[in-house]
Amino acid sequence: MTEPETSLDPADDRGWDELRHLGHLMVDEMLEFLRTARERPVWRPVPAEVRKRLSGAAPRNPTPAAKVYEEFKRDVLPYPTGNIHPRFWGWVIGTGTPLAMLADMLASGMNPQVAEFDDSSAVVENQVIGWLVELLGLPAGTHGLLVSGGSMANLVGLAVARNARAGFDVRERGLQNGAGGEGAAPRLSVYASTETHSSVRKAVELLGLGHDALRAIPIAADYTIDVAALREQLAADKAAGWRPICIVGNAGTVNTGATDDLGALAALSREAGAWFHVDGAFGALAALVPALRPLVSGLEQADSLAFDLHKWLYMPYEVGCTLVRDQTAHRATFNVTPAYLASFDRGIAAGGFPFAERGVQLSRGFRALKVWMSFKTHGVDAFAQLIHQNVRQAHYLAGLVTKHPRLELLAPAPLNVVCFRFVVPRADDATLNALNKEILLRIQESGVAIPSQTMLNGKFAIRVAITNHRSRREDFDLLVRAVVETGTALRSD
Repeated sequence: MTEPETSLDPADDRGWDELRHLGHLMVDEMLEFLRTARERPVWRPVPAEVRKRLSGAAPRNPTPAAKVYEEFKRDVLPYPTGNIHPRFWGWVIGTGTPLAMLADMLASGMNPQVAEFDDSSAVVENQVIGWLVELLGLPAGTHGLLVSGGSMANLVGLAVARNARAGFDVRERGLQNGAGGEGAAPRLSVYASTETHSSVRKAVELLGLGHDALRAIPIAADYTIDVAALREQLAADKAAGWRPICIVGNAGTVNTGATDDLGALAALSREAGAWFHVDGAFGALAALVPALRPLVSGLEQADSLAFDLHKWLYMPYEVGCTLVRDQTAHRATFNVTPAYLASFDRGIAAGGFPFAERGVQLSRGFRALKVWMSFKTHGVDAFAQLIHQNVRQAHYLAGLVTKHPRLELLAPAPLNVVCFRFVVPRADDATLNALNKEILLRIQESGVAIPSQTMLNGKFAIRVAITNHRSRREDFDLLVRAVVETGTALRSD
């Protein structure tokens, strides 16, 4: 007897009505969850009993969707990272918006594969990329693609740099036959400051260049790359038989928000015949603000640029971007066209935008919709205003720290990152490091706020990275009070 055919859609009109009712409830309750974010702790750990319920074997039999949703509300929703909260400033994690949440739902409902087809999702992504090229001031002809985030964006940019500047056909010969070894081409080298994000090192290693190929250049007192030291390293490497293929500039370092002298790096890249890649994970978007644009001057000279829209454009995870000036080099790095991906003059595979030829992924979701809807609904100027607001908030916090006798600012705060610590007269750095670590952990565990941490010149820093459109000045007043009160209480224990 033939098995009855089935589907994952509701079986009848009643089933569709029940799912529609549940969907309306989900939307209403998630919007309320966002509206009341300030009323909850920023973060709280997942209790042991919840962890136990979230373990176990895979379910073989069905459970009503309404019951599964209740389990979600009980065991998942109350214990998020917390980055939707106004006082989440840990690492550089964006906030998300209600509208973009809904756009993600629409994108999931359409469920397109944004790779090479002639459909509306590809047209929308192409328009979004065009907007980003325009807003960041890159030249006409620049293009790119939306990726998962900054790490993938850096990998894509550096892959193009490697292939474009290697001096041999990397795709044909491979690194083992093209670089290194007797009579072969020079070894390839990449240059970045010691403040550069770890994703650049990961990309260099994944691209087969090796850990030693990434030259870590010292920084100046303001945490920007020492251009003179870079010049010396380039000269020494060339004399030793290395081939410099890429210089990486930072537009907003992860530790302090510092921006390298991008104009000087662009000129030095041209002089060395190297590719100029900018990691602008969040700082590149300062270019949207006329008053801040001088801080990232030279960005427009990049051969490739990596940045995240889920950071300082407040989109829900995940959406990053790589922009590349030379589209011939970009597509030559990734283009593979087997018979089953061939295009025609007509049909669904004709006239599309082949995003699969610009990156690692063939399977790609509709990341662009939330960006497209957000830009059109709010207007780009609203995002520029919020970015400027975050920078002013960082300056406000830095001012609070500077004025307080028990707090010390540990680095300049040119953009949206503030690093400081609680101080005790005559205490050494080891004592202060332990004390500030405990202050940080207690504040996180209290649910009052989530800053993160870093080490600057051997000093443990409480680090506040502000990419949050819900934060207000009173939130930073509260943080300063919490740090001082916690530090004072610990010293009196």
